[in-house]
Amino acid sequence: MRNMITRAAVLCLMLGATTVVLANARKAETPVARTAFDAFPMTLGGWRATIDPPMEPEVLKVLGVDDYLSRIYYKPSGAAVGLYMGYYGSQRQGDTIHSPLNCLPGAGWEPVSEGRKTIFDADGAGRDITVNRYIVQKGLDRQLVLYWYQSHGRVVASEYWSRAFLINDAIRLNRTDGSLVRVIAPIPATADDDGAAAEQLAEEFVRVLFPQLPSYLPN
Repeated sequence: MRNMITRAAVLCLMLGATTVVLANARKAETPVARTAFDAFPMTLGGWRATIDPPMEPEVLKVLGVDDYLSRIYYKPSGAAVGLYMGYYGSQRQGDTIHSPLNCLPGAGWEPVSEGRKTIFDADGAGRDITVNRYIVQKGLDRQLVLYWYQSHGRVVASEYWSRAFLINDAIRLNRTDGSLVRVIAPIPATADDDGAAAEQLAEEFVRVLFPQLPSYLPN
């Protein structure tokens, strides 16, 4: 409980600092060239996608995203993962990236374990990335969640560091664009491996996903 209170207090301070800095940055940002998510491949390696129904307007209003993608990708075996990406062209007007930890409880999902995971050679060219790894539960259903913040070619797991980099980039580069990437894999009710198989599935998908991102999440 103490860790949760400390985390909330530090995050509130970071949010306050971010709001002050961005509110006082008066120079307009130049829109960054990127490819819209509508053009994102429906096939990645051996994975094929279906598109989720569009989000309700009130949900989009809360998220504040300028562009988003929500799909389920299936392997030929039938195994599937959910992919969500949200892109914010500017975070100066109060529309900032929301952590999935703020959204999942509202849908009835509660985190039961948390940590970090390093995915080695995520782009096939030697780049390692560190992401958040959570197991969430609703009733008897469990899911493995991997997510990270990505902006200007940088991959960050920590929400605190994401805020710090946002302030720095606003001052130094006059850019506040950024993105959230989330991959979810269901954990079968019969699984007794604490999500290891779901984690392997999600990591396999991240390896085919990550090299595709630079065109859609600008460096």
